[in-house]
Amino acid sequence: MTHPSDHHHRSQHANWLRAAVLGANDGIISTASLVIGVAAASATRDTMLLTAFAGLIAGAMSMAAGEYVSVSSQADIEKADLAIERHALATNHDSELKELTQIYISRGLSPELASQVAIQLMAHDALGAHARDELGFSETASAKPLQAAFTSGLAFTIGAALPLFVIIFTNTQHIITAIGIASLLSLALLGGLAARIGGANVIVGISRVTFWGALAMLATAAIGSAFGVMTN
Repeated sequence: MTHPSDHHHRSQHANWLRAAVLGANDGIISTASLVIGVAAASATRDTMLLTAFAGLIAGAMSMAAGEYVSVSSQADIEKADLAIERHALATNHDSELKELTQIYISRGLSPELASQVAIQLMAHDALGAHARDELGFSETASAKPLQAAFTSGLAFTIGAALPLFVIIFTNTQHIITAIGIASLLSLALLGGLAARIGGANVIVGISRVTFWGALAMLATAAIGSAFGVMTN
């Protein structure tokens, strides 16, 4: 039976949700914008397909590599901080105990209770206690480079596949309109879903992602159209 106090915090989804939303958004916006840009320059269907496919492959690899490097850097910082803390615990245990006690006092515990809590936690897992309460590290928020890279790359691929399928199944004359509508609807759905999962305002989530998506597509359409005029 579920107890009334049983609940799940939104922060448990933070890492994978951020990577997934960023990857899918980028996949839809960048690939759709590329295709709309070349379509506005009067490109052929084959050129549009090649552009979309190349954008999908390059973007997915770029997202995965970028996330891996970024999150790996974060993981390196965490490891370095933990090494410093491990050395401090080994060489100056009493000082570290006082430091942890002061942290708990600053959070509202009485000095006596703070001291008891610090002693017991350090006896159980000294490094874990300092990592959590002094450095702010936690299991749910810890850096996971491979998870972030895979999630971002896969999400980008799924997002970028949308414009690709639109090109395949849409008449050439209507590709720009079809991609624009399909992309904005998908971005709205994605923004709303991400906001819902993250506990944020759904309308705000939808508005900000569709605004920037529309702006990107309008910009590339204008550039493609201008380029098409100059080459004709």
